[in-house]
Amino acid sequence: MSDIDIRVTGRAGRITLTRSKALNALSYDMCMAVDAALKAWAKDDAIDLVVMDAEGEKAFCAGGDIAELYQTGMSGDYDYGRRFWRDEYRMNARIFEYPKPVVSFLQGFVMGGGVGLGCHGTHRIVGDSTKIAMPEVGIGLIPDVGGTLMLALAPGRLGEYLGLTGARMTAADAIYAGFADHYIPETRWPDLISELEQTGRADLLAEAAETAPAGTLAPMYDDIGRNFGGETLTDILTALDHDDSSFADATLKTLRRNAPLSMAATVELLHRLRLGNMGIRKALELEYRFTHRAMEKGDFLEGIRAQIIDKDRQPKWQYTDGAVPATAVSQMLMPLATQTLQFEEENT
Repeated sequence: MSDIDIRVTGRAGRITLTRSKALNALSYDMCMAVDAALKAWAKDDAIDLVVMDAEGEKAFCAGGDIAELYQTGMSGDYDYGRRFWRDEYRMNARIFEYPKPVVSFLQGFVMGGGVGLGCHGTHRIVGDSTKIAMPEVGIGLIPDVGGTLMLALAPGRLGEYLGLTGARMTAADAIYAGFADHYIPETRWPDLISELEQTGRADLLAEAAETAPAGTLAPMYDDIGRNFGGETLTDILTALDHDDSSFADATLKTLRRNAPLSMAATVELLHRLRLGNMGIRKALELEYRFTHRAMEKGDFLEGIRAQIIDKDRQPKWQYTDGAVPATAVSQMLMPLATQTLQFEEENT
């Protein structure tokens, strides 16, 4: 496959995204190729670890390939999207639960599906160009691919802030929020990858790590906690409305561009995870409830139209005043009965 290079080099199973002109956007076939390789390597004693990287300076992976999702959805075919998300989520869980170290080198944009691919492993390496984000609420979706688990585990209320604003994290921010492990200057990555291939030793990464240049999240911790601690989206918007700080003004401007239903559901998902089972499978199962309905009942197709297809940046969201009824959130997150996301394949 020309979009991805999967091979074995020395002691390492190697996955390189080679679709740099498309910012290494993740297609369905690429997801399935990764999943198949991971299955095969898990039981191969000649492979000590998995190393993921990507060609091009701009992005490790800027997200999922949503053009086909849009085309099929607009034709009334929701099954393609549901299959894409279902199988992608199974691949995300496989990475998170993998029995061997999974190392990812995350340059440039790492967004959406790129987070699901690159940020669930054991050794997540970031550099000066890294920009990690979960911006899905801007297109009428939710932070998915296991992103809700990472957001729920982030310190304080950083998860709500990152999930509702889609803010981009630098290397230091990503480490602080729990999306990355080590900062290593990118000039050193090729030699490190060669060492990993030759030795199969993931522990050498910690020895190579340096202190990342200061980020912006930590200084905002108190502002975020003061405004994002509410039970619902309405609580958060009310807090920001009553805060006369420059932080609140800038944040409100960002939130007003995003899909209210998606933001309200994101808040609910993070709260449910913190109160219950914080596992990857539970997070993905809850996310799938929303994405399964996103085309038919949510704002996803309208979000893609406005941001990607027509590029008018004028989406016509549901609940434009930001007052999302609790029943609307509940309907998007209701159990799916026979369509519930299953993980039986994880054991094969």
